[in-house]
Amino acid sequence: MNDDLIKFADEPRLITEPGRAARVAAIAEPVLGGLGYRLVRVRISGAAGCIVQIMAERPDGAMSIEDCEAASRALSPVLDVADPIEGAYRLEISSPGIDRPLVRHSDFDRFAGHVAHVEMTAPIDGRRRFRGQLLGTDGANARIRCNDATPDGTAVLLPIDDMMEAKLVLTDALISESLRRSKHGDRERQGPRNGNTTPDRDLAASQRKGD
Repeated sequence: MNDDLIKFADEPRLITEPGRAARVAAIAEPVLGGLGYRLVRVRISGAAGCIVQIMAERPDGAMSIEDCEAASRALSPVLDVADPIEGAYRLEISSPGIDRPLVRHSDFDRFAGHVAHVEMTAPIDGRRRFRGQLLGTDGANARIRCNDATPDGTAVLLPIDDMMEAKLVLTDALISESLRRSKHGDRERQGPRNGNTTPDRDLAASQRKGD
């Protein structure tokens, strides 16, 4: 394993889930790591007909249908044994999507220049929600230019460890970049062959427990 893959696998998530989702994440993360993926987010929704959504990614940030199916096959028996969710649920494995969550330090550098929405656990200068252009990181902080907070264009420093949620905002520029990444990734996987390409999107493989 080269240094880039080691760094990819070992970089911790700084924005994590509470409660049941955290229990699922603790089980899923090493399983995904063993397959060469890494966990992005776990979300549990629905009271009746519970859905457990696990977002994962490859080093290039994508996650194909085949990747989702492989992750689902590996995770399903492990979750059945650990039983972190009481009762029946549907497991969904998906890509992070275009307007993806930002959960690691490197995410804020990688998507610098794009617009993000950030919600803090505690107010900073009287506000908890920020939306603006990402300008990368400064130590343990994300730098974001919020014109409504700083009309002069200066950046606000937001501690990543204190974020409740951070995600990209869907814009034309973000969609264009996603298309370029998708085409580049397809060319690398296909080599000299020609093939159709599609933008990065949520792709899911599901399995039901308790049927």
